[in-house]
Amino acid sequence: MEEVLEYLRECGTFYLATMDDDQPRVRPFGALGIFEGKLYTSTSNVKNVFAQMIKNPKVEISGMSKDGSWIRLTAVAVRDDRIEARQHLLEDNPSLKSLYAADDGKYEVF
Repeated sequence: MEEVLEYLRECGTFYLATMDDDQPRVRPFGALGIFEGKLYTSTSNVKNVFAQMIKNPKVEISGMSKDGSWIRLTAVAVRDDRIEARQHLLEDNPSLKSLYAADDGKYEVF
């Protein structure tokens, strides 16, 4: 898992694909971390991506490195409502601290 995290961080931006009913939706993401041995990402519960992952948790993540290599991950997004998980992701992604707090009621981790 550490190797996957390192690779995606080297990419800088990776892309998360969800389903919006019968329409695929892809958007850039950057926040990642490992918590309890699992790869995590985060979003706000007021965004469409959150609703899409709740409705259909099957997602794919893709990223391309500067050397032209790429990765694609297929996963099931599992919401983790623990404050410890949210705090961990904020510590791993300090740029998000200007947008979210672990206890703000809108920050979510998967």
